Amino acid sequence: MVRPNYLNEIKNRISASENGSVFVASDFADITDKKTVSVELTRLENDRFIKRVLRGVYYKPQYNDFLKEYLVPAPDNVAHAIARNFGWRIIPCGDTALNLLTLSTQVPAVWLYVSDGAYKEYSYDNTIIRFKRTTNKDISGLFYKTALTVQALKALGKDKTDETVIRKLRNLLSAEEKTTMLQEAKSVTSWVYEYIKEICGDQNEKHRKNQ
Repeated sequence: MVRPNYLNEIKNRISASENGSVFVASDFADITDKKTVSVELTRLENDRFIKRVLRGVYYKPQYNDFLKEYLVPAPDNVAHAIARNFGWRIIPCGDTALNLLTLSTQVPAVWLYVSDGAYKEYSYDNTIIRFKRTTNKDISGLFYKTALTVQALKALGKDKTDETVIRKLRNLLSAEEKTTMLQEAKSVTSWVYEYIKEICGDQNEKHRKNQ
């Protein structure tokens, strides 16, 4: 009986991924158990095939020819990798949500996420990622883009959500995302839902006609 070559299977999957992709042991749970995956990832790190961001979090190196150095992975990718490893659902909030939706060009001092997991904070390469636990109805059971939009609107506040913001969000969302958002967001804070109806624009009208 041929013994499975877990190292090659993991290495091949990483090779097929984009440069800068972030990995945790649970990403390879279909290949073998977490303990074995962790051992193999450590070997690949020692071989300089991958780099470690945090304990148990690795990424496929991405070299920048202009800067003449390897780039660190995007904080949002690291945050979602951590969440996958623990089985958490997370949604960016505050300045993080605004940055990811291009409503702000300011890089967050802390990459902040609401989560159904534990309160945790991680730091690497002058980057801080913080998870805060919530049972808030504004993230539970919502499609990711819906929850992200809700968090962005709450970060801006009722008085600072203007036509420019509405237009930008309207252009970012697909017709399918708008239809889903209209259905899902009915239970969120009332003023947020009023803005969501404006953001969804024509989809709002189509939704009413189909009822």
